[in-house]
Amino acid sequence: MKESLEDEALDYHRSPRPGKLEITPTKRMVNQRDLSLAYSPGVAFACTRIAEDPSRAASLTTRGNLVAVVTNGTAVLGLGAIGPLAAKPVMEGKAVLFKKFSGIDVFDLEINETDPDRFVDIVASLEPTFGGINLEDIKAPECFDIERKLKERMCIPVFHDDQHGTAICVGAAVRNGLRVIGKNISEVRLVCSGAGSAALACLDLLVGMGLHRENIRIVDRNGVVYAGRKDGMDPYKERYAADTRQRTLDDVIAGADVFLGLSGPKVLTAAQVAQMADPPLILALANPEPEILPEEALKGNPRAVIATGRSDYPNQVNNVLCFPYIFRGALDVGATVINEAMKIAAVEAIADLALAETSDLVSLAYGGQKFSFGRDYLIPKPFDPRLMLIVPARVARAAMESGVATRPIGDFAAYQRSLQNFVYRTGMVMRPVFERALNSPRRVIYAEGESRRVLQAAQVLVDDGICRPLLIGRAGRIQELIAELGLRLKPQLDFDIVELAANPHYERDWKLLHELNSRRGITPDDAQTLVLTHPTVVAALYVRQGDADAMLCGLSGRFSEHLDHMRSVFERRKRATDCSAIDLLCLESGNYFIADTHVNYDPTPEQIAETAILGADIVRRFGLHPRIALLSHSNFGSSNHPSAEKMRKALSLLRKK
Repeated sequence: MKESLEDEALDYHRSPRPGKLEITPTKRMVNQRDLSLAYSPGVAFACTRIAEDPSRAASLTTRGNLVAVVTNGTAVLGLGAIGPLAAKPVMEGKAVLFKKFSGIDVFDLEINETDPDRFVDIVASLEPTFGGINLEDIKAPECFDIERKLKERMCIPVFHDDQHGTAICVGAAVRNGLRVIGKNISEVRLVCSGAGSAALACLDLLVGMGLHRENIRIVDRNGVVYAGRKDGMDPYKERYAADTRQRTLDDVIAGADVFLGLSGPKVLTAAQVAQMADPPLILALANPEPEILPEEALKGNPRAVIATGRSDYPNQVNNVLCFPYIFRGALDVGATVINEAMKIAAVEAIADLALAETSDLVSLAYGGQKFSFGRDYLIPKPFDPRLMLIVPARVARAAMESGVATRPIGDFAAYQRSLQNFVYRTGMVMRPVFERALNSPRRVIYAEGESRRVLQAAQVLVDDGICRPLLIGRAGRIQELIAELGLRLKPQLDFDIVELAANPHYERDWKLLHELNSRRGITPDDAQTLVLTHPTVVAALYVRQGDADAMLCGLSGRFSEHLDHMRSVFERRKRATDCSAIDLLCLESGNYFIADTHVNYDPTPEQIAETAILGADIVRRFGLHPRIALLSHSNFGSSNHPSAEKMRKALSLLRKK
């Protein structure tokens, strides 16, 4: 298994081209005019503006969205001091995570220098290039001095992720873990195994969150960190040196509420877990093998709540939950530092997100697995898209409130909406639709009201105030699913339910359906059966008669069947021969509406012209000016094939209309 993973990983890094990064221009360069704008003489205007006002660099260059991931390779993952060159794959990986999760561009810098002062000089001299510095895989205690000195010299955020990224994720896990076991952070006793940079940063942040310093005991390879100890001590450990006669992990673990492991494998035993206060919270974060495996910890106490650093167990404490988003928020307001207020804001945002119900996107990313807050789901999953929507905004606001933002955000609601564009390509094109919906909420009826996806969507719609959902389905089953999904929806308060067997408009609905279709062979019995058994028919009738403003259907079944039901209820526009379908494609190159994609397989020129006119109307609803291309295999009349001729006729009809 190890060999297979190794081969696969090496092939991943090697093919189809070496490494994990490339540099791609953001502006076109196809002619002489582009060259004159990008370089000489046009570039001089940008240079002059920045020389006059350095803050303009954020709007005229990539600096405001560019972070350096910097290492000297002295403490790489679990590999040790392998040097800067061997550390490069890790730094490239970090760069990919920044781009994937928060849209931040990164240059990875592997610096061949182990002298802390010279290292600081090198990094500090690069300030004109970057909007932020992410220090990575630098050994303790040098990393503390390096970060401190860089913060003193630089006016951009400097963030040692091994310290603070770990601390923020641990802080969120501890906050929610204590919620689950019903304990208060100001009252618990914590034992920490390990006294490196990550462990000490975690303790500093937890103290900032309310953990009392006198309730902390640290154990390293020399035993308990106690006042007066000489071996393996430094000024950073001294802050947590306890006035105690305890000398071993066995001495301090009895009665402890929390175990925080940032050390090595098999440090903690099941017998020691049994000595902890019931129920204990255990964060065993050593990789690849934790201080204790969850199954072993549960032997010591079946009520233990456990987190690890591994993805194959629940509650993975992973820095990717933090660093992309804290930098996103810091860069967006031009923060000069990442301070304690911003870190705690990130902790609270991550912790609060785990309390909210998960979306179907998260479930799909993890093989359909369902998540709800509890002992096996303390913090969000790394692929939860809502991290990008929530954490940067909390961090940015904290930066503004603590006075370190050089470009404070004026319209914070607009900023939060802009974050959606990093996650959903549809964000920009859907914005005018959502704006109108917020200003004039409508009633939307869902034919498949018992669908999990519909219920998750309904929760978002209710939270955002976009519409009032009406769900067709059995009230009991809908309530069961709401509880199962951990949603906060309340029937009648947030949404309404239409039960087919108890439809208050049953008589009215079947009679109208019969009236509309009696000449098509639908008898009264047929109409009654359809209204009792087909939710799409009922949804359409509700819209037709004004009980709802819009409908969604088709999560199951064939498109053609749903379309037939719609045709049986809705009338076509005057002079329209049939309906047609339109899809929106959100691509890197732009947004494209394509019609007709589902209904007319071989449309006439008249139908093509109708589709173009109706499609243009749809495009205008998105706040866009429609430009229409009639597509066949021919360019501008180069062929007289029937398909090309059909488009010519359609164009002629459009011009007449």
